[in-house]
Amino acid sequence: MKTLKVNIVTPDGPVYEADIEMASVRAESGELGILPGHIPTVAPLQIGAVRLKKDAELKLVAVTGGFLEVRPDTVNILAQAAETAENIDVERAEAAKKRAEERLNKASEEIDLVRAELALKRAINRLDVVGK
Repeated sequence: MKTLKVNIVTPDGPVYEADIEMASVRAESGELGILPGHIPTVAPLQIGAVRLKKDAELKLVAVTGGFLEVRPDTVNILAQAAETAENIDVERAEAAKKRAEERLNKASEEIDLVRAELALKRAINRLDVVGK
């Protein structure tokens, strides 16, 4: 079966690199499924899970925005932050979620609501990737 080379990179360095059969990402324009031979594409990414399939196994990587570059045989993801499921600290993600929810519930003028909402989305995404 044909495969794609996937590279997920952050400013801190590479997070994931492997040959996979299919990738699925959440772009700003909607959900994208990518198979070998896909047309070249560049798209901004939303906070979400990158789903990577190979040999009937699904691998999830939590990504917090960035850009996707697709070529017929390669997928490059340049993310602001990314973590594989096994590298996510669940306690830290749950604490971040709780803090963001508390900030949103206060709803005072001193709180940056957009920032709190993004923090909540990132925490929920990380918890979803580890299955919590």
